[in-house]
Amino acid sequence: QVNELVRFLLVKDQKKIPIKRADMVNIVIREYRDISSEIINKADRALQEVFGLRLVEIDTKRRIYILINNLPNSEGQHPCRDKDKEKMGLLLVILSFIFMKGNSVKDGALWEFLHLLHVYPGKQHRVFGDVRKLVTEEFITPISLTDPPEFLYRWGPRAEKETSRKDVLNFVAKVQNKDPTFWPNQYKEAMAS
Repeated sequence: QVNELVRFLLVKDQKKIPIKRADMVNIVIREYRDISSEIINKADRALQEVFGLRLVEIDTKRRIYILINNLPNSEGQHPCRDKDKEKMGLLLVILSFIFMKGNSVKDGALWEFLHLLHVYPGKQHRVFGDVRKLVTEEFITPISLTDPPEFLYRWGPRAEKETSRKDVLNFVAKVQNKDPTFWPNQYKEAMAS
């Protein structure tokens, strides 16, 4: 059961789908539900030892989990598979933009910013593919504000668990060749989190 659960979690993680405890129990653990906590804990240990991933609960009320990378490298960053490095770079840029703009941005502002980087919604990108799909389905869960939909983007539970505002501010400071204290509001928030 532990091995089956590990496979199930890895498949869900490839699709970046948050994982419900109920699904782990009902789909994989089934008749062993009375020892489900033990099976989940053993699967978590196996994921850490073999893949360097950790099962983290992001919503305690609804019992929802994600897998996060548990292997920091020498710079304190988390390594990515080669094919994911570019995507993770784009994600870091988007998270930085959201943080620096007060922790939420509207759809139009995000796409205007990405346009400056020659990344366009609706246009196939040679590295990222369908950028709108990548951003709205894999990176960020947008919140619809209006009809027709206009979206508001914020940091989600995965971003909160996998990175920090301090790391993002340090990234922005490095890119801008400035000290992080140059942005006093963001600096204060980053140090508090």
